Amino acid sequence: MGAALEDDTISAALDRAMAAGAEVRGTTSPNPPVGAVIVSAAGEVAGVGATQPVGGAHAEVMALRAAGEKSRGGTAVVTLEPCAHTGRTGPCTQALIDAGVARVYYLHSDPTSQAAGGARALAEAGVDVIKLEKPPQVEDALVPWLWAMRTRRPHITLKFAQSLDGFTAAADGTSQWITGEAARDWVHADRERRDAIVVGTGTALADNPSLTARFRNGSLREHQPRRVVIGKRDLKSAGDAASNLRELGYEQYESIDEALYELYASGARDVLVEGGAGLASSFLKADLVDAISAYIAPVLLGEGRGVLAHPVTQTLKEATRFQRVGMKPLGDDVLIEYVR
Repeated sequence: MGAALEDDTISAALDRAMAAGAEVRGTTSPNPPVGAVIVSAAGEVAGVGATQPVGGAHAEVMALRAAGEKSRGGTAVVTLEPCAHTGRTGPCTQALIDAGVARVYYLHSDPTSQAAGGARALAEAGVDVIKLEKPPQVEDALVPWLWAMRTRRPHITLKFAQSLDGFTAAADGTSQWITGEAARDWVHADRERRDAIVVGTGTALADNPSLTARFRNGSLREHQPRRVVIGKRDLKSAGDAASNLRELGYEQYESIDEALYELYASGARDVLVEGGAGLASSFLKADLVDAISAYIAPVLLGEGRGVLAHPVTQTLKEATRFQRVGMKPLGDDVLIEYVR
């Protein structure tokens, strides 16, 4: 086997593999958005690949195809432990072995009993296998999928936009637009990478949202998330109040539990909760919020509607605290991202 590559080469390859996985986030569920890079024996990037939509090739196979003969004696850097089972496609471990790859680095161990064991299978075939260590980060597209695999429900991100003093709308109910165009562009890019967007019936009736991922000119982005409404009020007979949702198609469930069960069972792993205050309170009260995307606008209102409709804890001591993992300026607004 060839000599091991330098640490900086592996680090750069991992960054590229993570970027490849991030590019397909939202298109692969229920499969994970994995990225893979093949580095030739000479230390050059020979192929980059990412998971294809369900039924298509996995990231390792795509990278091997791109690399061709340069895979032989080379190194694979993958964001998830290569699978060792046959599903809609063959095992990635065998594809790597057949290609003559000498060494495999991977970031996350596969948590599923069906696909796990890839590292062991590779080692038994004489391939050097090394697990990488990297601190959690927002850019890691696999985090929602990994969390969903552990909890057996979709990963939930609560998103809201608020003024500096904590209001999502003014006293008269106006909320468009509390943030600027750069922040709204980012929201739509974020929607595109989600499996589903969830609102309550109150928001659906009050705002008649489309819940689509759009460009600034109004055209639709390539990937559209599922549109989900939670609540018992009938939207089918609501006149123009929910015409956008009816025209574009939506799923309605009476409770959060029912929605999460059906979403997970039908393949959704990464879900964005957009409102309103009642639904946000219910998700937090049920301890179901795994991440928060808070868009902060440079405006003070003094009075208005809050992010939450009712208390989710009685004392500060019992309140769930989140860890800040990212801050991104968006024009004059700021996106702050938190995880449990």
